[in-house]
Amino acid sequence: MGPFTYQVLRIEGDYAVLKRTDEESQDEKLVARALLPPEIMEGSRLLYECLEYDILP
Repeated sequence: MGPFTYQVLRIEGDYAVLKRTDEESQDEKLVARALLPPEIMEGSRLLYECLEYDILP
């Protein structure tokens, strides 16, 4: 499945709250920061593909 695009809404300790941006959805996704690139910050755009998250330019 995928690829999917997400935006980091907020960082809550060891977790980041993501919102999918490639489809209309109000759902938020809680993801452990260990699974995300270490340089993420609130507002970062991410690509999820092949079980990995990468930062989009």
